[in-house]
Amino acid sequence: MVTRVLGIDPGSRVTGYGLVDAEGNSYRYVASGVIRTQSAAFPERLRVIFTDLGSLITEYGPGVMAVEQVFVQKNASAALKLGQARGAALCAGVTRGLDAAEYTPRAVKQALVGTGSAGKAQVAAMVARLLDIHTAMAEDATDALAVALCHVHQTPLQQRLQAHAGGRS
Repeated sequence: MVTRVLGIDPGSRVTGYGLVDAEGNSYRYVASGVIRTQSAAFPERLRVIFTDLGSLITEYGPGVMAVEQVFVQKNASAALKLGQARGAALCAGVTRGLDAAEYTPRAVKQALVGTGSAGKAQVAAMVARLLDIHTAMAEDATDALAVALCHVHQTPLQQRLQAHAGGRS
């Protein structure tokens, strides 16, 4: 059975998205891009994220969404805005019936590259290799595809752990 995963790299000015079809141990690139909200007032940016992601969900019909968690920054105001953008993205999915999984940046890097301290170039190279992409992409779109791939890699493990835990008395 093919599962379409929508990966989200949230940002208050640029939100990346990436869609991957997964079936067993294989996956295929579907689409990716960015939602830009730079010139709008902050509440309007949140509306754009919510609305545009909703349109993408309607167009591509993913079965699940995977969202990168907020990386705690030194600038509290920036972290709060990022969290609100992330909330708008999550609401766009859950109001349309999608289950949502959340992953830390470190977990995404670990799943794709094998180390949680991998650099952006390493993650981008692995995304391109795994999805057989030969064209340059926006960094936020690549990050979103990485989140989707992380979910694809983590799901079988989570299912095995749940099955094992369910078998205990």
